[in-house]
Amino acid sequence: MSVTLALAGDTMLGRGVAERVAADPRGLFSGEVREAVAGADLAVLNLECCVSDRGRRWDPAHKAFHFRAPPAAADALAGLGVDCVTLANNHALDYGPDALSDTLGHLAAAGVRTVGAGRTPQEARAPAVLEAGGLRLAVLGVTDHPADFAAAPGRPGVAHADLENGVPAWLLDLVRDLRASCDAVLVTPHWGPNMTSEPLPYVRRAAAAFVEAGATLVAGHSAHVFHGVAGPVLFDLGDFIDDYAVNGFLRNDLGLLFRVTLDARGPSGIEAVPLRLDYARTRLAVGADRAWIEGRLTDACAAFGTRVAAGAGNGPLTIVP
Repeated sequence: MSVTLALAGDTMLGRGVAERVAADPRGLFSGEVREAVAGADLAVLNLECCVSDRGRRWDPAHKAFHFRAPPAAADALAGLGVDCVTLANNHALDYGPDALSDTLGHLAAAGVRTVGAGRTPQEARAPAVLEAGGLRLAVLGVTDHPADFAAAPGRPGVAHADLENGVPAWLLDLVRDLRASCDAVLVTPHWGPNMTSEPLPYVRRAAAAFVEAGATLVAGHSAHVFHGVAGPVLFDLGDFIDDYAVNGFLRNDLGLLFRVTLDARGPSGIEAVPLRLDYARTRLAVGADRAWIEGRLTDACAAFGTRVAAGAGNGPLTIVP
């Protein structure tokens, strides 16, 4: 039994993207990107905003950015074919607990499962179990920042773990239990700082701990740029859609949609679809953009002894162990 899993990184549907959602929900992604997602059995991404028309900016740590998408964003994600999102990140509480509650409700109503945030610590830590092709896949979301967004008794929030000081026992035990009860386990952590070109040492240690505990696949995010692949670990998926300023060196306007063929033993195939992130719209990368992505991914993977094979024409890149 195996499934094809589409994985996308930071998906920010607020600000300028929210305006496009309101005007044309299907216009966020080109037809080719939509087809790339639809070609997978399951799709999971990191939703880096709340989905609500309520709440006010929650600013306990003087945050610079607050992201809120309109309720129609939930249907836009469902229409794209997204099965599950992780909300374990530093924007789930941007507009307070009411907006987080709305986010959970709007996504559930649209048929999109959520992990990584909730009204209680138990709900925030709870996995989602997705089924396709006869395979049961547990999805587990967690973030290492910010600590003040952590769910606590009587306080909604995110599943937080201080990964820099080691993966906590409760999280490793949860991975082990899920591996015993499901065919495969996807851990999708929001880890490390923004705009880094490679995973930090503590991120690499945490990834190894997840795999040792039984994670079939680890797919991280937070850097806003993609990192290399090492076995069953995709260290950072990069960005999927946003309205962000572009770093001319790290090129956060160029990204990847990963498609992983997964069974109980782990990934048997990994493809990466090159993306160009225009303002509030994502399309396939071509020409010089695609060449830059291929070179960057080749270098990032080489650091882990992994090769990248070019696809035919504008086809996906192939990750070769």
